[in-house]
Amino acid sequence: MPTLTIRDVPVKVVRSLKRQAKKNHRSMEQEVRTILEDRLRLAGERERRLAAMQRIEESWKQQKRPTTAKEVEEWIRQSRP
Repeated sequence: MPTLTIRDVPVKVVRSLKRQAKKNHRSMEQEVRTILEDRLRLAGERERRLAAMQRIEESWKQQKRPTTAKEVEEWIRQSRP
């Protein structure tokens, strides 16, 4: 597995990482890995949501007429178990 070196990390950041790692019962190294993995996972989810919203907006632009509130309510009702 590759190694990542980060230089010139402010002392305040290192202290915060150590505190958070201790609270989570992890080493500081594992805490940093977890933070990076979580952040990248969230960024990927955000990108997927934005792409979905763009597809929805594009499909709305292609509609011949506006969607009615009644239609939206019916779609919501159908999607609920």
